[in-house]
Amino acid sequence: MQSLIGTGVALITPFKKDLSVDVDALKRIVNFQIEGGIDYLVVLGTTAETATLTVEEKELVINTVIEANNKRLPLVLGVGGNNTHQVVEELKTRDFKDFVAILSVSPYYNKPTQEGIYQHFKAIAEVSPIPVVVYNVPGRTGSNILPSTVIRLANNFSNIVAIKEAAGDIVQAMKIIQNKPSHFLVISGDDMVTLPMLLAGGAGVISVIGEGFPKEFSTMVRLGLERKVDEAYKLHYLLADAIDMIFEQGNPGGIKEVFKSLGLADNYVRLPLVNVNEDLASRIEHFVAKVVN
Repeated sequence: MQSLIGTGVALITPFKKDLSVDVDALKRIVNFQIEGGIDYLVVLGTTAETATLTVEEKELVINTVIEANNKRLPLVLGVGGNNTHQVVEELKTRDFKDFVAILSVSPYYNKPTQEGIYQHFKAIAEVSPIPVVVYNVPGRTGSNILPSTVIRLANNFSNIVAIKEAAGDIVQAMKIIQNKPSHFLVISGDDMVTLPMLLAGGAGVISVIGEGFPKEFSTMVRLGLERKVDEAYKLHYLLADAIDMIFEQGNPGGIKEVFKSLGLADNYVRLPLVNVNEDLASRIEHFVAKVVN
């Protein structure tokens, strides 16, 4: 899928002081991505604090992004969970006319076997009206999707078109790249290994740091895809400290500090998440000032 090559970003959900959704800030963030050269937007991923949003708030976020985007960039919608039946029912009933694909996380907490993971995504593939991007993030789900399972899914279901690979294991990513069918995309879900994954044959990234620094990060990805290695690594190392900082005390607390420093949104998060401490907030603020100026 050409629309999933390059830099996608996992949008945050900005909140006001009363922790209601900040619609105006979300619109500003969408425009910031587009102006910064981002290739596509991911709505209601983990970074959006989706687990703490009500059904009504999720619809508000979706509608706000669709309106602000105004068909300028492809949109991907997060539709996943650890209740396979519930995910399947949502896929049967939701209107996906504004989206090019879904991003579906591997079941969390249940810790299924590889066969259980395969059967979960088989059930999703059989009903999804749009292409499916599998999301592997063992640090959050408690289980890893092995390369053999990814390749099995890619070969057996033509509408499973990509994986967002966030195991933080470049060797695992390379095994998938080596053995995947030609149509299948391997997308980095880990900002720090995005460039080496691209150079190994990856298709791009779904990024967190990219939404805070869209111009710099999307340029790095384009240079990587063009095999302009030295220029790409210059940008990688420019942002490397920021990548460490935004994940140091959890996501999206770190990236929300970036947006606060940029003046685009406040830094409120919902429990059980809490704000980063003053030391980290100060370091992020100084980094943003250095890069932006």
